[in-house]
Amino acid sequence: MQDQPRLENFPLRSFDKLRYSDTDRQGHVNNTVFATFLETGRCELINRVFGSYRLDAGSFVTARIELDFRAELFWPGEVEIGTAVKTIGNSSVRVAQAIFQNGKLAATGESVLVHLGMDKRPAPLPDAAREALTALMLPSA
Repeated sequence: MQDQPRLENFPLRSFDKLRYSDTDRQGHVNNTVFATFLETGRCELINRVFGSYRLDAGSFVTARIELDFRAELFWPGEVEIGTAVKTIGNSSVRVAQAIFQNGKLAATGESVLVHLGMDKRPAPLPDAAREALTALMLPSA
């Protein structure tokens, strides 16, 4: 991912409202909550690409999450989550993400999602999904 990602470079954008219960003793949003914001973006990506995906056709698991904190988040307010596909493998997708509050970068993350077949083993991504995922890739530098 770029050193300073820009929200407008992400083809998929999601919003999450900050809750008072997200804060900790230091008065900022607790670090653990950042991961749930990334989850929001990943779930919206999967829903966009596989919205009508039948559960009897397989599932996805998150195999890896990498999260780098860049700035604090504060309540009240909301965050905007940028999500993009970074790479597409045979059965996996690497997702690049960033969290912003009031236009300021607060965190970056990368995740690897693995498509599983009914036998719970990695299974090739369907061609239609591969095409939809390609449309959500980060612009090349």
